[in-house]
Amino acid sequence: MPRQSTTKALLAAAAVIVLAGPGCSRSGQQIMGEAPPSAASAVVSEATKSKPGTRCTLSGEMTEKCPVAGCWFMLRDKSGVVRIDTKASGFVVTSVPLHSRVTVTGSVAGGAGMETTVAATGIRY
Repeated sequence: MPRQSTTKALLAAAAVIVLAGPGCSRSGQQIMGEAPPSAASAVVSEATKSKPGTRCTLSGEMTEKCPVAGCWFMLRDKSGVVRIDTKASGFVVTSVPLHSRVTVTGSVAGGAGMETTVAATGIRY
């Protein structure tokens, strides 16, 4: 009888751990490419005024994305909108739902009359 009680107690404890475990983590977060820091280092308006090659981490809402290949998306924060290019990063954003909150790391590209973009190296959503 004691052995049966011990087995039931262990099974009950294991069930509690399995069911409670996912609630204690940052469930649902996905990372593609280089993991960005958890906090943004700049806002969009600062990034669009930065020199090409400047590294930055931005957070905001994905408001639009390439409908065919997922190779770019538009990121909006409280200060503006910028195009994020993922072509050279080795990942695409086809699986990321529109209007998701994302954090992206990359380098400023463009300048000299060209639209400022950020060449992404990683994204968290």
